[in-house]
Amino acid sequence: MKSAGQAIDPAAAKQTIFEYCKKRGALAVGVADLAVLEKIAPAGHRPSDLMPRVKSVISLGVGGQTQGTWQMPAKAMAYSGSTEVRAYKVAYGASFFIEQKFGVPSIYVPPDIDPEGGPRVPFQSLKLHAEIAGIGARSLAGDILLHPDFGFMYYASVFTELELEPDKPMEENPCPAPSCVSMYRSIGRTPCMKFCPAQCLDGEIDDQGRQKIMRYDMAKCAELTQEYEAVPKILAEAVKDEVRTHGAEGLLDPDRKMLWYKVSAGSGAWFAQCFECMRVCPIATKAPASDPILRTEAARAKG
Repeated sequence: MKSAGQAIDPAAAKQTIFEYCKKRGALAVGVADLAVLEKIAPAGHRPSDLMPRVKSVISLGVGGQTQGTWQMPAKAMAYSGSTEVRAYKVAYGASFFIEQKFGVPSIYVPPDIDPEGGPRVPFQSLKLHAEIAGIGARSLAGDILLHPDFGFMYYASVFTELELEPDKPMEENPCPAPSCVSMYRSIGRTPCMKFCPAQCLDGEIDDQGRQKIMRYDMAKCAELTQEYEAVPKILAEAVKDEVRTHGAEGLLDPDRKMLWYKVSAGSGAWFAQCFECMRVCPIATKAPASDPILRTEAARAKG
């Protein structure tokens, strides 16, 4: 740990933090430009609203699904396919690491919803942090971020009073992929648009094969994915039960104890995704290091 008054080399500190995150599972790490985030994020959801003396926003991404996960039905992918908890663990550890190593206040940014903002409004946009940090770019698939090497990732953030040099957003967006552009030229739709079961995706591609417009109907998406959200369904059943004691008994049913345990342990079940847009996305499924098999093959090829 740095002693009081001892100078910290920002470049060396940044490298040390990145190495820590990658050693613990992060595939990509970047520092977002705080001034840009403060300008773009809405009032109440800016980094300084959560940590008034924040100087740097560190964003990290971990790998998404294993290659085998894409074969699973949508309702199971909401539980087996998500690696977001791993991203949160890395960020949580990084916040402690920064304080212990450099003696500078830091926080793990909660990915949770803002209780004053509604059921789907988060404290902070982790996606915005990642985009400005240059470790993801917005896609035509509901604005999901994609990486040219790692495909689909889950993101987490750390705020710190340690001032680090920010990175830049990606110069080139990997979405749409060449095959998606060809399909769009042929039928006016990309794979994610065509195979979305809720038909909540739409957009346009310009003459240079780049995103021109992206449209995402979140209400349609939520209506479909909510059928996979176990806890909200259980609560809805309990509330509508005309006999109040029956509703309470249902919540405490022995068969549901494991579900409550999973929620308390951070294993999900509050919200779900259907993943069909990513199942047909060539970037999410075929990027050079998008899953453990491809990452291992790439490492062997280099070595």
